[in-house]
Amino acid sequence: MKKEKSAGAIIFRIEDNKIYYLLLHYLGIAHRSKKNYWDFPKGHIEKGEKEKETVKREVLEETGLKDIKFIEGFKEKIKYFFKFKGETIFKIVIFYLCQSQKGRVRISKEHIGFKWFLFEEAIKKLSFENSKRILEKANSFLVDNLRHFENKDKMI
Repeated sequence: MKKEKSAGAIIFRIEDNKIYYLLLHYLGIAHRSKKNYWDFPKGHIEKGEKEKETVKREVLEETGLKDIKFIEGFKEKIKYFFKFKGETIFKIVIFYLCQSQKGRVRISKEHIGFKWFLFEEAIKKLSFENSKRILEKANSFLVDNLRHFENKDKMI
């Protein structure tokens, strides 16, 4: 069985005292899927690349964001199987939580859209259950650790 490892980011920004999460609208056919879907930026770890290097590269390629800041203490992993050209592939994706100060995104050709969502909207929009679980963990982590953010006194 073939194995793949990727890394990605749950990107958030704080605006008007609220937390917004960035989701990308993926073109399914470009990503071995039959349907278009909403998910986080992520991609394959290249040979010799560290996970955080992959995250920075993929976020830049897929969103144009250069200013992401890794939030210490949050790292989650999802595992799943999928079929591609009749072969079963075991996939591991490592996710980091990252903050961006910018709301302006420039998507790549592999995407058909993006949007910054409040948590409740993002959960509904995400296409995969494992992504919803990761977002729930990220949101809980942020809410529990708001004292570490510049805007903490303004957060609701």
